[in-house]
Amino acid sequence: MKNKIIYPAQMSTQSLGRLTVSVIQDTGLIPIPDAVVRITPEGEPTRVVAEVTTDEIGRTEAIELEAPPEEYSLEPESPMPYSEYTITASAPNFDQVEIHGAQILPNVTAVQPVELIPIIEEDPYAAHAFNVEPHTLYGEYPPKIAEDEIKPIDETGEIVLREVVVPEFVIVHDGVPTDSSAPNYYVRYNDYIKNVASSEIYATWPESAIYANVLAIMSFTLNRVYTEWYRNQGYNFTITSSTAFDHKWMSGRNIYSNISLIVDTIFNNYLSRPNVSQPILTQYCDGNRVTCPGWLSQWGSKNLADQGYDAIDIIRNYYGSNMFINEAPAVAGVPSSFPGFNLDIGASGDYVRQLQDQLNTIAAVYTAIPRIAVDGIYGPNTKKAVEEFQRIFGLPANGIVDLPTWYRISHIYVAVTRIAE
Repeated sequence: MKNKIIYPAQMSTQSLGRLTVSVIQDTGLIPIPDAVVRITPEGEPTRVVAEVTTDEIGRTEAIELEAPPEEYSLEPESPMPYSEYTITASAPNFDQVEIHGAQILPNVTAVQPVELIPIIEEDPYAAHAFNVEPHTLYGEYPPKIAEDEIKPIDETGEIVLREVVVPEFVIVHDGVPTDSSAPNYYVRYNDYIKNVASSEIYATWPESAIYANVLAIMSFTLNRVYTEWYRNQGYNFTITSSTAFDHKWMSGRNIYSNISLIVDTIFNNYLSRPNVSQPILTQYCDGNRVTCPGWLSQWGSKNLADQGYDAIDIIRNYYGSNMFINEAPAVAGVPSSFPGFNLDIGASGDYVRQLQDQLNTIAAVYTAIPRIAVDGIYGPNTKKAVEEFQRIFGLPANGIVDLPTWYRISHIYVAVTRIAE
């Protein structure tokens, strides 16, 4: 099928956002090439603005779509700052999936993951639909119920991890803790953080504001992991999607490429205080409709970033001068930890050999990645394979294996290996 993109006649006066759709099988990270993706404005199902097919890695080209002016997302109490679209994805032998309410902000790239489920019954009309809720800075949600930022860990029966660990997965309860009818979702930790950040702040904000908010989200989440907060209360999940208790996570929603890159860069960071072993439960509010002295203000963080504050200065402005950025000593679900130095042309040894082996395993599924010799020498072919991996997974394609690239390769390798098993 030839890709069809219909642009509005008044494009020159429109703000535009970009959308890339990634279509994979629901059993894991196996890409689906030649899937048909159709995009219509929300509420206008007959007005197709784009119809494209996925490439060999299951991804569409970047599609430009109308969006409101950027200033709407830079000031509170503005009109809705994003446009909403319905995304329909289909492929032979898979049920159709519909995403309603995909949020397109101006001047940034939205990334919409879609998981297709193999057809079980011969029903040509079978479809799975997701309805994305409004962004928390625009919609109405209950404010956070205040908790102590440091949890007691010396009570009888308290289950606490021995060290801070970045989990491979978190189990998200899609409702308030006591709602036993709400489903639980197993979500990769990085994907969870990206989803929450995309649901709670705007990707058009200054980079330091995004960093500060991501740090607060990660530290809060790792506190829930470290203290086994909900399991200690008899629940079978890590965290909820309720803003009254935790963060807003939305099943099926899109993320944004700049937020994704920031999360990948600092995913093993959290906020700590001197002589406190656990990540701090960094609570926050929007700072406009709800105020929260002593907590981070989301709109306030954006205003401080406009004034030139960096991320740690923003954090300390709200949580105090004795707040520090720490690194988790362990990352679950990976074959081995980052070597502590970047790998590039001229590197050699077991770390390079492991990297080459993992890239070849991934290349069996993502065939755009060239196969390479497993010789423990980081030469031009290895660099080219790394560059292709980085391009596919949204990292800077410089061919250098830094911390975010190392761990993304490790996580994809583990996922692909499990699929094979």
